[in-house]
Amino acid sequence: MAADARQATGFEEGLKGASEKVAEFQESKSPLKRIQHWLHQTPSAVPMIVLVAALIVFGLLSDNFFKAATLSTILQQIAIVGILGCAQTVVILTAGIDLSVGAIAVFSSVLMGQMSFRYGIPAELSILIGLVLGTGMGAINGILIAFLKLPPFIVTLGTWQVLLASNFIYSANETIRSADVKESAPALQLWGLSIQPGGVRVLFAVFLLIVLVAIMAYVLRQTAWGRHVYAVGDDPEAAALAGVKTRAVLVQVYALAGFFCAIAGWVMIGRFGSVSPTASTGQLGNIQSITAVVIGGISLFGGRGSIVGMFFGALIVGVFEMGLRLVGTDPQWTFFLIGVLIIFAVGVDQWIRKAAA
Repeated sequence: MAADARQATGFEEGLKGASEKVAEFQESKSPLKRIQHWLHQTPSAVPMIVLVAALIVFGLLSDNFFKAATLSTILQQIAIVGILGCAQTVVILTAGIDLSVGAIAVFSSVLMGQMSFRYGIPAELSILIGLVLGTGMGAINGILIAFLKLPPFIVTLGTWQVLLASNFIYSANETIRSADVKESAPALQLWGLSIQPGGVRVLFAVFLLIVLVAIMAYVLRQTAWGRHVYAVGDDPEAAALAGVKTRAVLVQVYALAGFFCAIAGWVMIGRFGSVSPTASTGQLGNIQSITAVVIGGISLFGGRGSIVGMFFGALIVGVFEMGLRLVGTDPQWTFFLIGVLIIFAVGVDQWIRKAAA
């Protein structure tokens, strides 16, 4: 025991005067590296910067661009695309993709209209049925992907075709006229109503879009379910090991996407007045929503992005379309520049992802 005490005392005496600092590993970060990390932590920053730049450029090129009526028109034009973008956002955050959003929206709108006019169901109940059926269409996508392990691209490509064809067959390609909807089922045109503060017309659909984006921004960032969505998109195996029910989350995500699409279908009736099975949203809604999501800085690999960024992405498309029209440019330049923006956004996403590697 005495020998052990002397050995301990000698060891402590030998440490006297030694440095007590803990070893540190410092990595000098260049300004570019700091920007890369900041962008990784703030995914909506890039689309916000692009949006501000576009507003400034078109504001300088056109005297009419910053008029309240012009900005209001831009918001009205992106209302449907923005709501479809909400649907696409939650899906892509799980590293999936939904090519059926446009078809679900159009079919849901047709179901709402036909329930009222073919079967005499009150418009309010028809809307509820349409929302439920739209949610069910999305849930079917989720079940096929989560439980049968089918690729989201293939599943939703198939359901897009099935739902679009079902839409045409069920409706017999008949359009319900705007005047008939207004007279017999005005609730279907709710989101086409507007207020005019300062003489500027603003659709209710614009306020609906902003509310949906705000709610989903909170849900995705501040709730356990939202964190599970990001976790499934980032690494599903690690999420499952951490106790996340990945299959249930996927079904819920696609069902929620279907619900948003049904809302977009309801907004379509208000925006256009009529109930049309041949609405262009059925074919173009998929591409438009994916465009808003990609330009909005949401990673196609899942697990990173913000629904606010998607909103900025939809606004960027709207600003480019309106700005080029006011400048008098050939409309084809709109597609050209949006295509360039998509490639740029994917390239930036790849560069930012390196910050997490």
